[in-house]
Amino acid sequence: MNRALNEIGNVPITTSIIESLYPTLKSADKKVARLEKNGHIIRLKRGLYVVNPEHTGKSLSIELIANHLYTPSYISMSSALRYYGLIPEAVYVNQSMTIKHARRFQTPLGTYDYKYISREAFSVGVKSENKGEYAFLIASPEKALCDLIANSSKVNLRSINDVKIYLEQDIRIDMDGFNSFDSNIFEEYIKVGKKADSIISVLKFLRR
Repeated sequence: MNRALNEIGNVPITTSIIESLYPTLKSADKKVARLEKNGHIIRLKRGLYVVNPEHTGKSLSIELIANHLYTPSYISMSSALRYYGLIPEAVYVNQSMTIKHARRFQTPLGTYDYKYISREAFSVGVKSENKGEYAFLIASPEKALCDLIANSSKVNLRSINDVKIYLEQDIRIDMDGFNSFDSNIFEEYIKVGKKADSIISVLKFLRR
């Protein structure tokens, strides 16, 4: 396999980038099709691929893929809480937030789900997680919890006791981790995000 393609590693790449690796070919698009057919690259959606980790020796990052599959977006909700080790259950759908229309992508590497969030609330509590050779956008634990509550239709936290039941029984969050949460992020989210009343209840429970 072309060394340049191998050196791309686990970063998702577009068709045009792959074609640029073969400037001497008259029909670079056929080269892309051949690379896919031979299993050198994996199609995520039309025009977006990752190099097969069997050839690069580098594990793929579902978080990095999620950021590139639908932009702008960031990892959030149960996916982020699980990433931080705050909830015990495995998450089988990769969840993200976006300022664009809600979308869902079925890929050979899993299902990626995107929920809408307003531009005003998008940047609250979002950070870049550096993994050495690459980085991706992910919600802070506090923002991930806010997004999860805001996008759970049956969740309406009217009291501190409601919050206690939700955290301890419904999502089974690590309470030691929760108790170390930054209240400032909740305060910022309350100003611009959905379900402000429920988040206010969470903030009261945190400060109890």
